[in-house]
Amino acid sequence: MSILEKKSYDFAIRIVKCSGYLQTEKKEYVLSKQLLRSGTAIGALIAESKYAQSKSDFINKLYVALKEANETKYWLRLLKDCDYLELKIADSLLGDTEELIKILSSSTKTAKENNNEK
Repeated sequence: MSILEKKSYDFAIRIVKCSGYLQTEKKEYVLSKQLLRSGTAIGALIAESKYAQSKSDFINKLYVALKEANETKYWLRLLKDCDYLELKIADSLLGDTEELIKILSSSTKTAKENNNEK
């Protein structure tokens, strides 16, 4: 398992737990489902990319994962600013999201450059 796969999987676990907390403790159902969908999609897309049909398909899956990570960042910021998430938890999750965004940005750039060299 690559570092990206491990980090995105561990992040998905945190997102699932966060979504459960939001629904049971805060009675927040709409935003928590958005967060659950986008936050878990990151790892799912990375897992899919392992069996991409082509280099272009691989790059596309990583780009979509990057978009999902950016969307997750949006939902986390919104939940934080609406006081659904404690500052410490929100900042920790946002830090993990930023790390995934940086890795995915670098990975897509490298994959695109390697694809263009052919």
